[in-house]
Amino acid sequence: MSPIQPWYKQFWPWFLIVLPLCAVVASLATMKIALDNKDSLVAEEYYKEGKAINMDLRKNKYAKQLGMQFTLDVTDGMLSITQHGGPAYQAALSVELYHPTLADKDIKLMATADASGVYRVTLDEPISGNWEVRLESYDSQWRLHKRLDLKSPSQHWLN
Repeated sequence: MSPIQPWYKQFWPWFLIVLPLCAVVASLATMKIALDNKDSLVAEEYYKEGKAINMDLRKNKYAKQLGMQFTLDVTDGMLSITQHGGPAYQAALSVELYHPTLADKDIKLMATADASGVYRVTLDEPISGNWEVRLESYDSQWRLHKRLDLKSPSQHWLN
């Protein structure tokens, strides 16, 4: 008969310790990956944003009552916005372009009209594809919002 070895020199205790230890290490690695790669499409304060949507709807209805209409033209890295309906508007215009999936490509800026009443914005990089376009008055009284396909270089109507 052989002498009994201490537990730390035997195979089975180490085998039983390593299995749960691997699960702990894998779960910590998974948690680090999840924390580093947050989903940018999920709203953290969904209730407040839901209430804000109702305010947006009132602004959209008011813009329709006024008859506000604009055309949006994207050519060679230049965004041109021209008014075609409603009371003449010459104040600054809040222009927001939202990419459907990539939040880091979103564009938010204030545009002012030139002498001919056209709002011109120079873009850092060319844009194409589907975008959510939002135009809002400087005093936040009205807002136009529409999803546009900016692949083609034609004029796009916002009304």
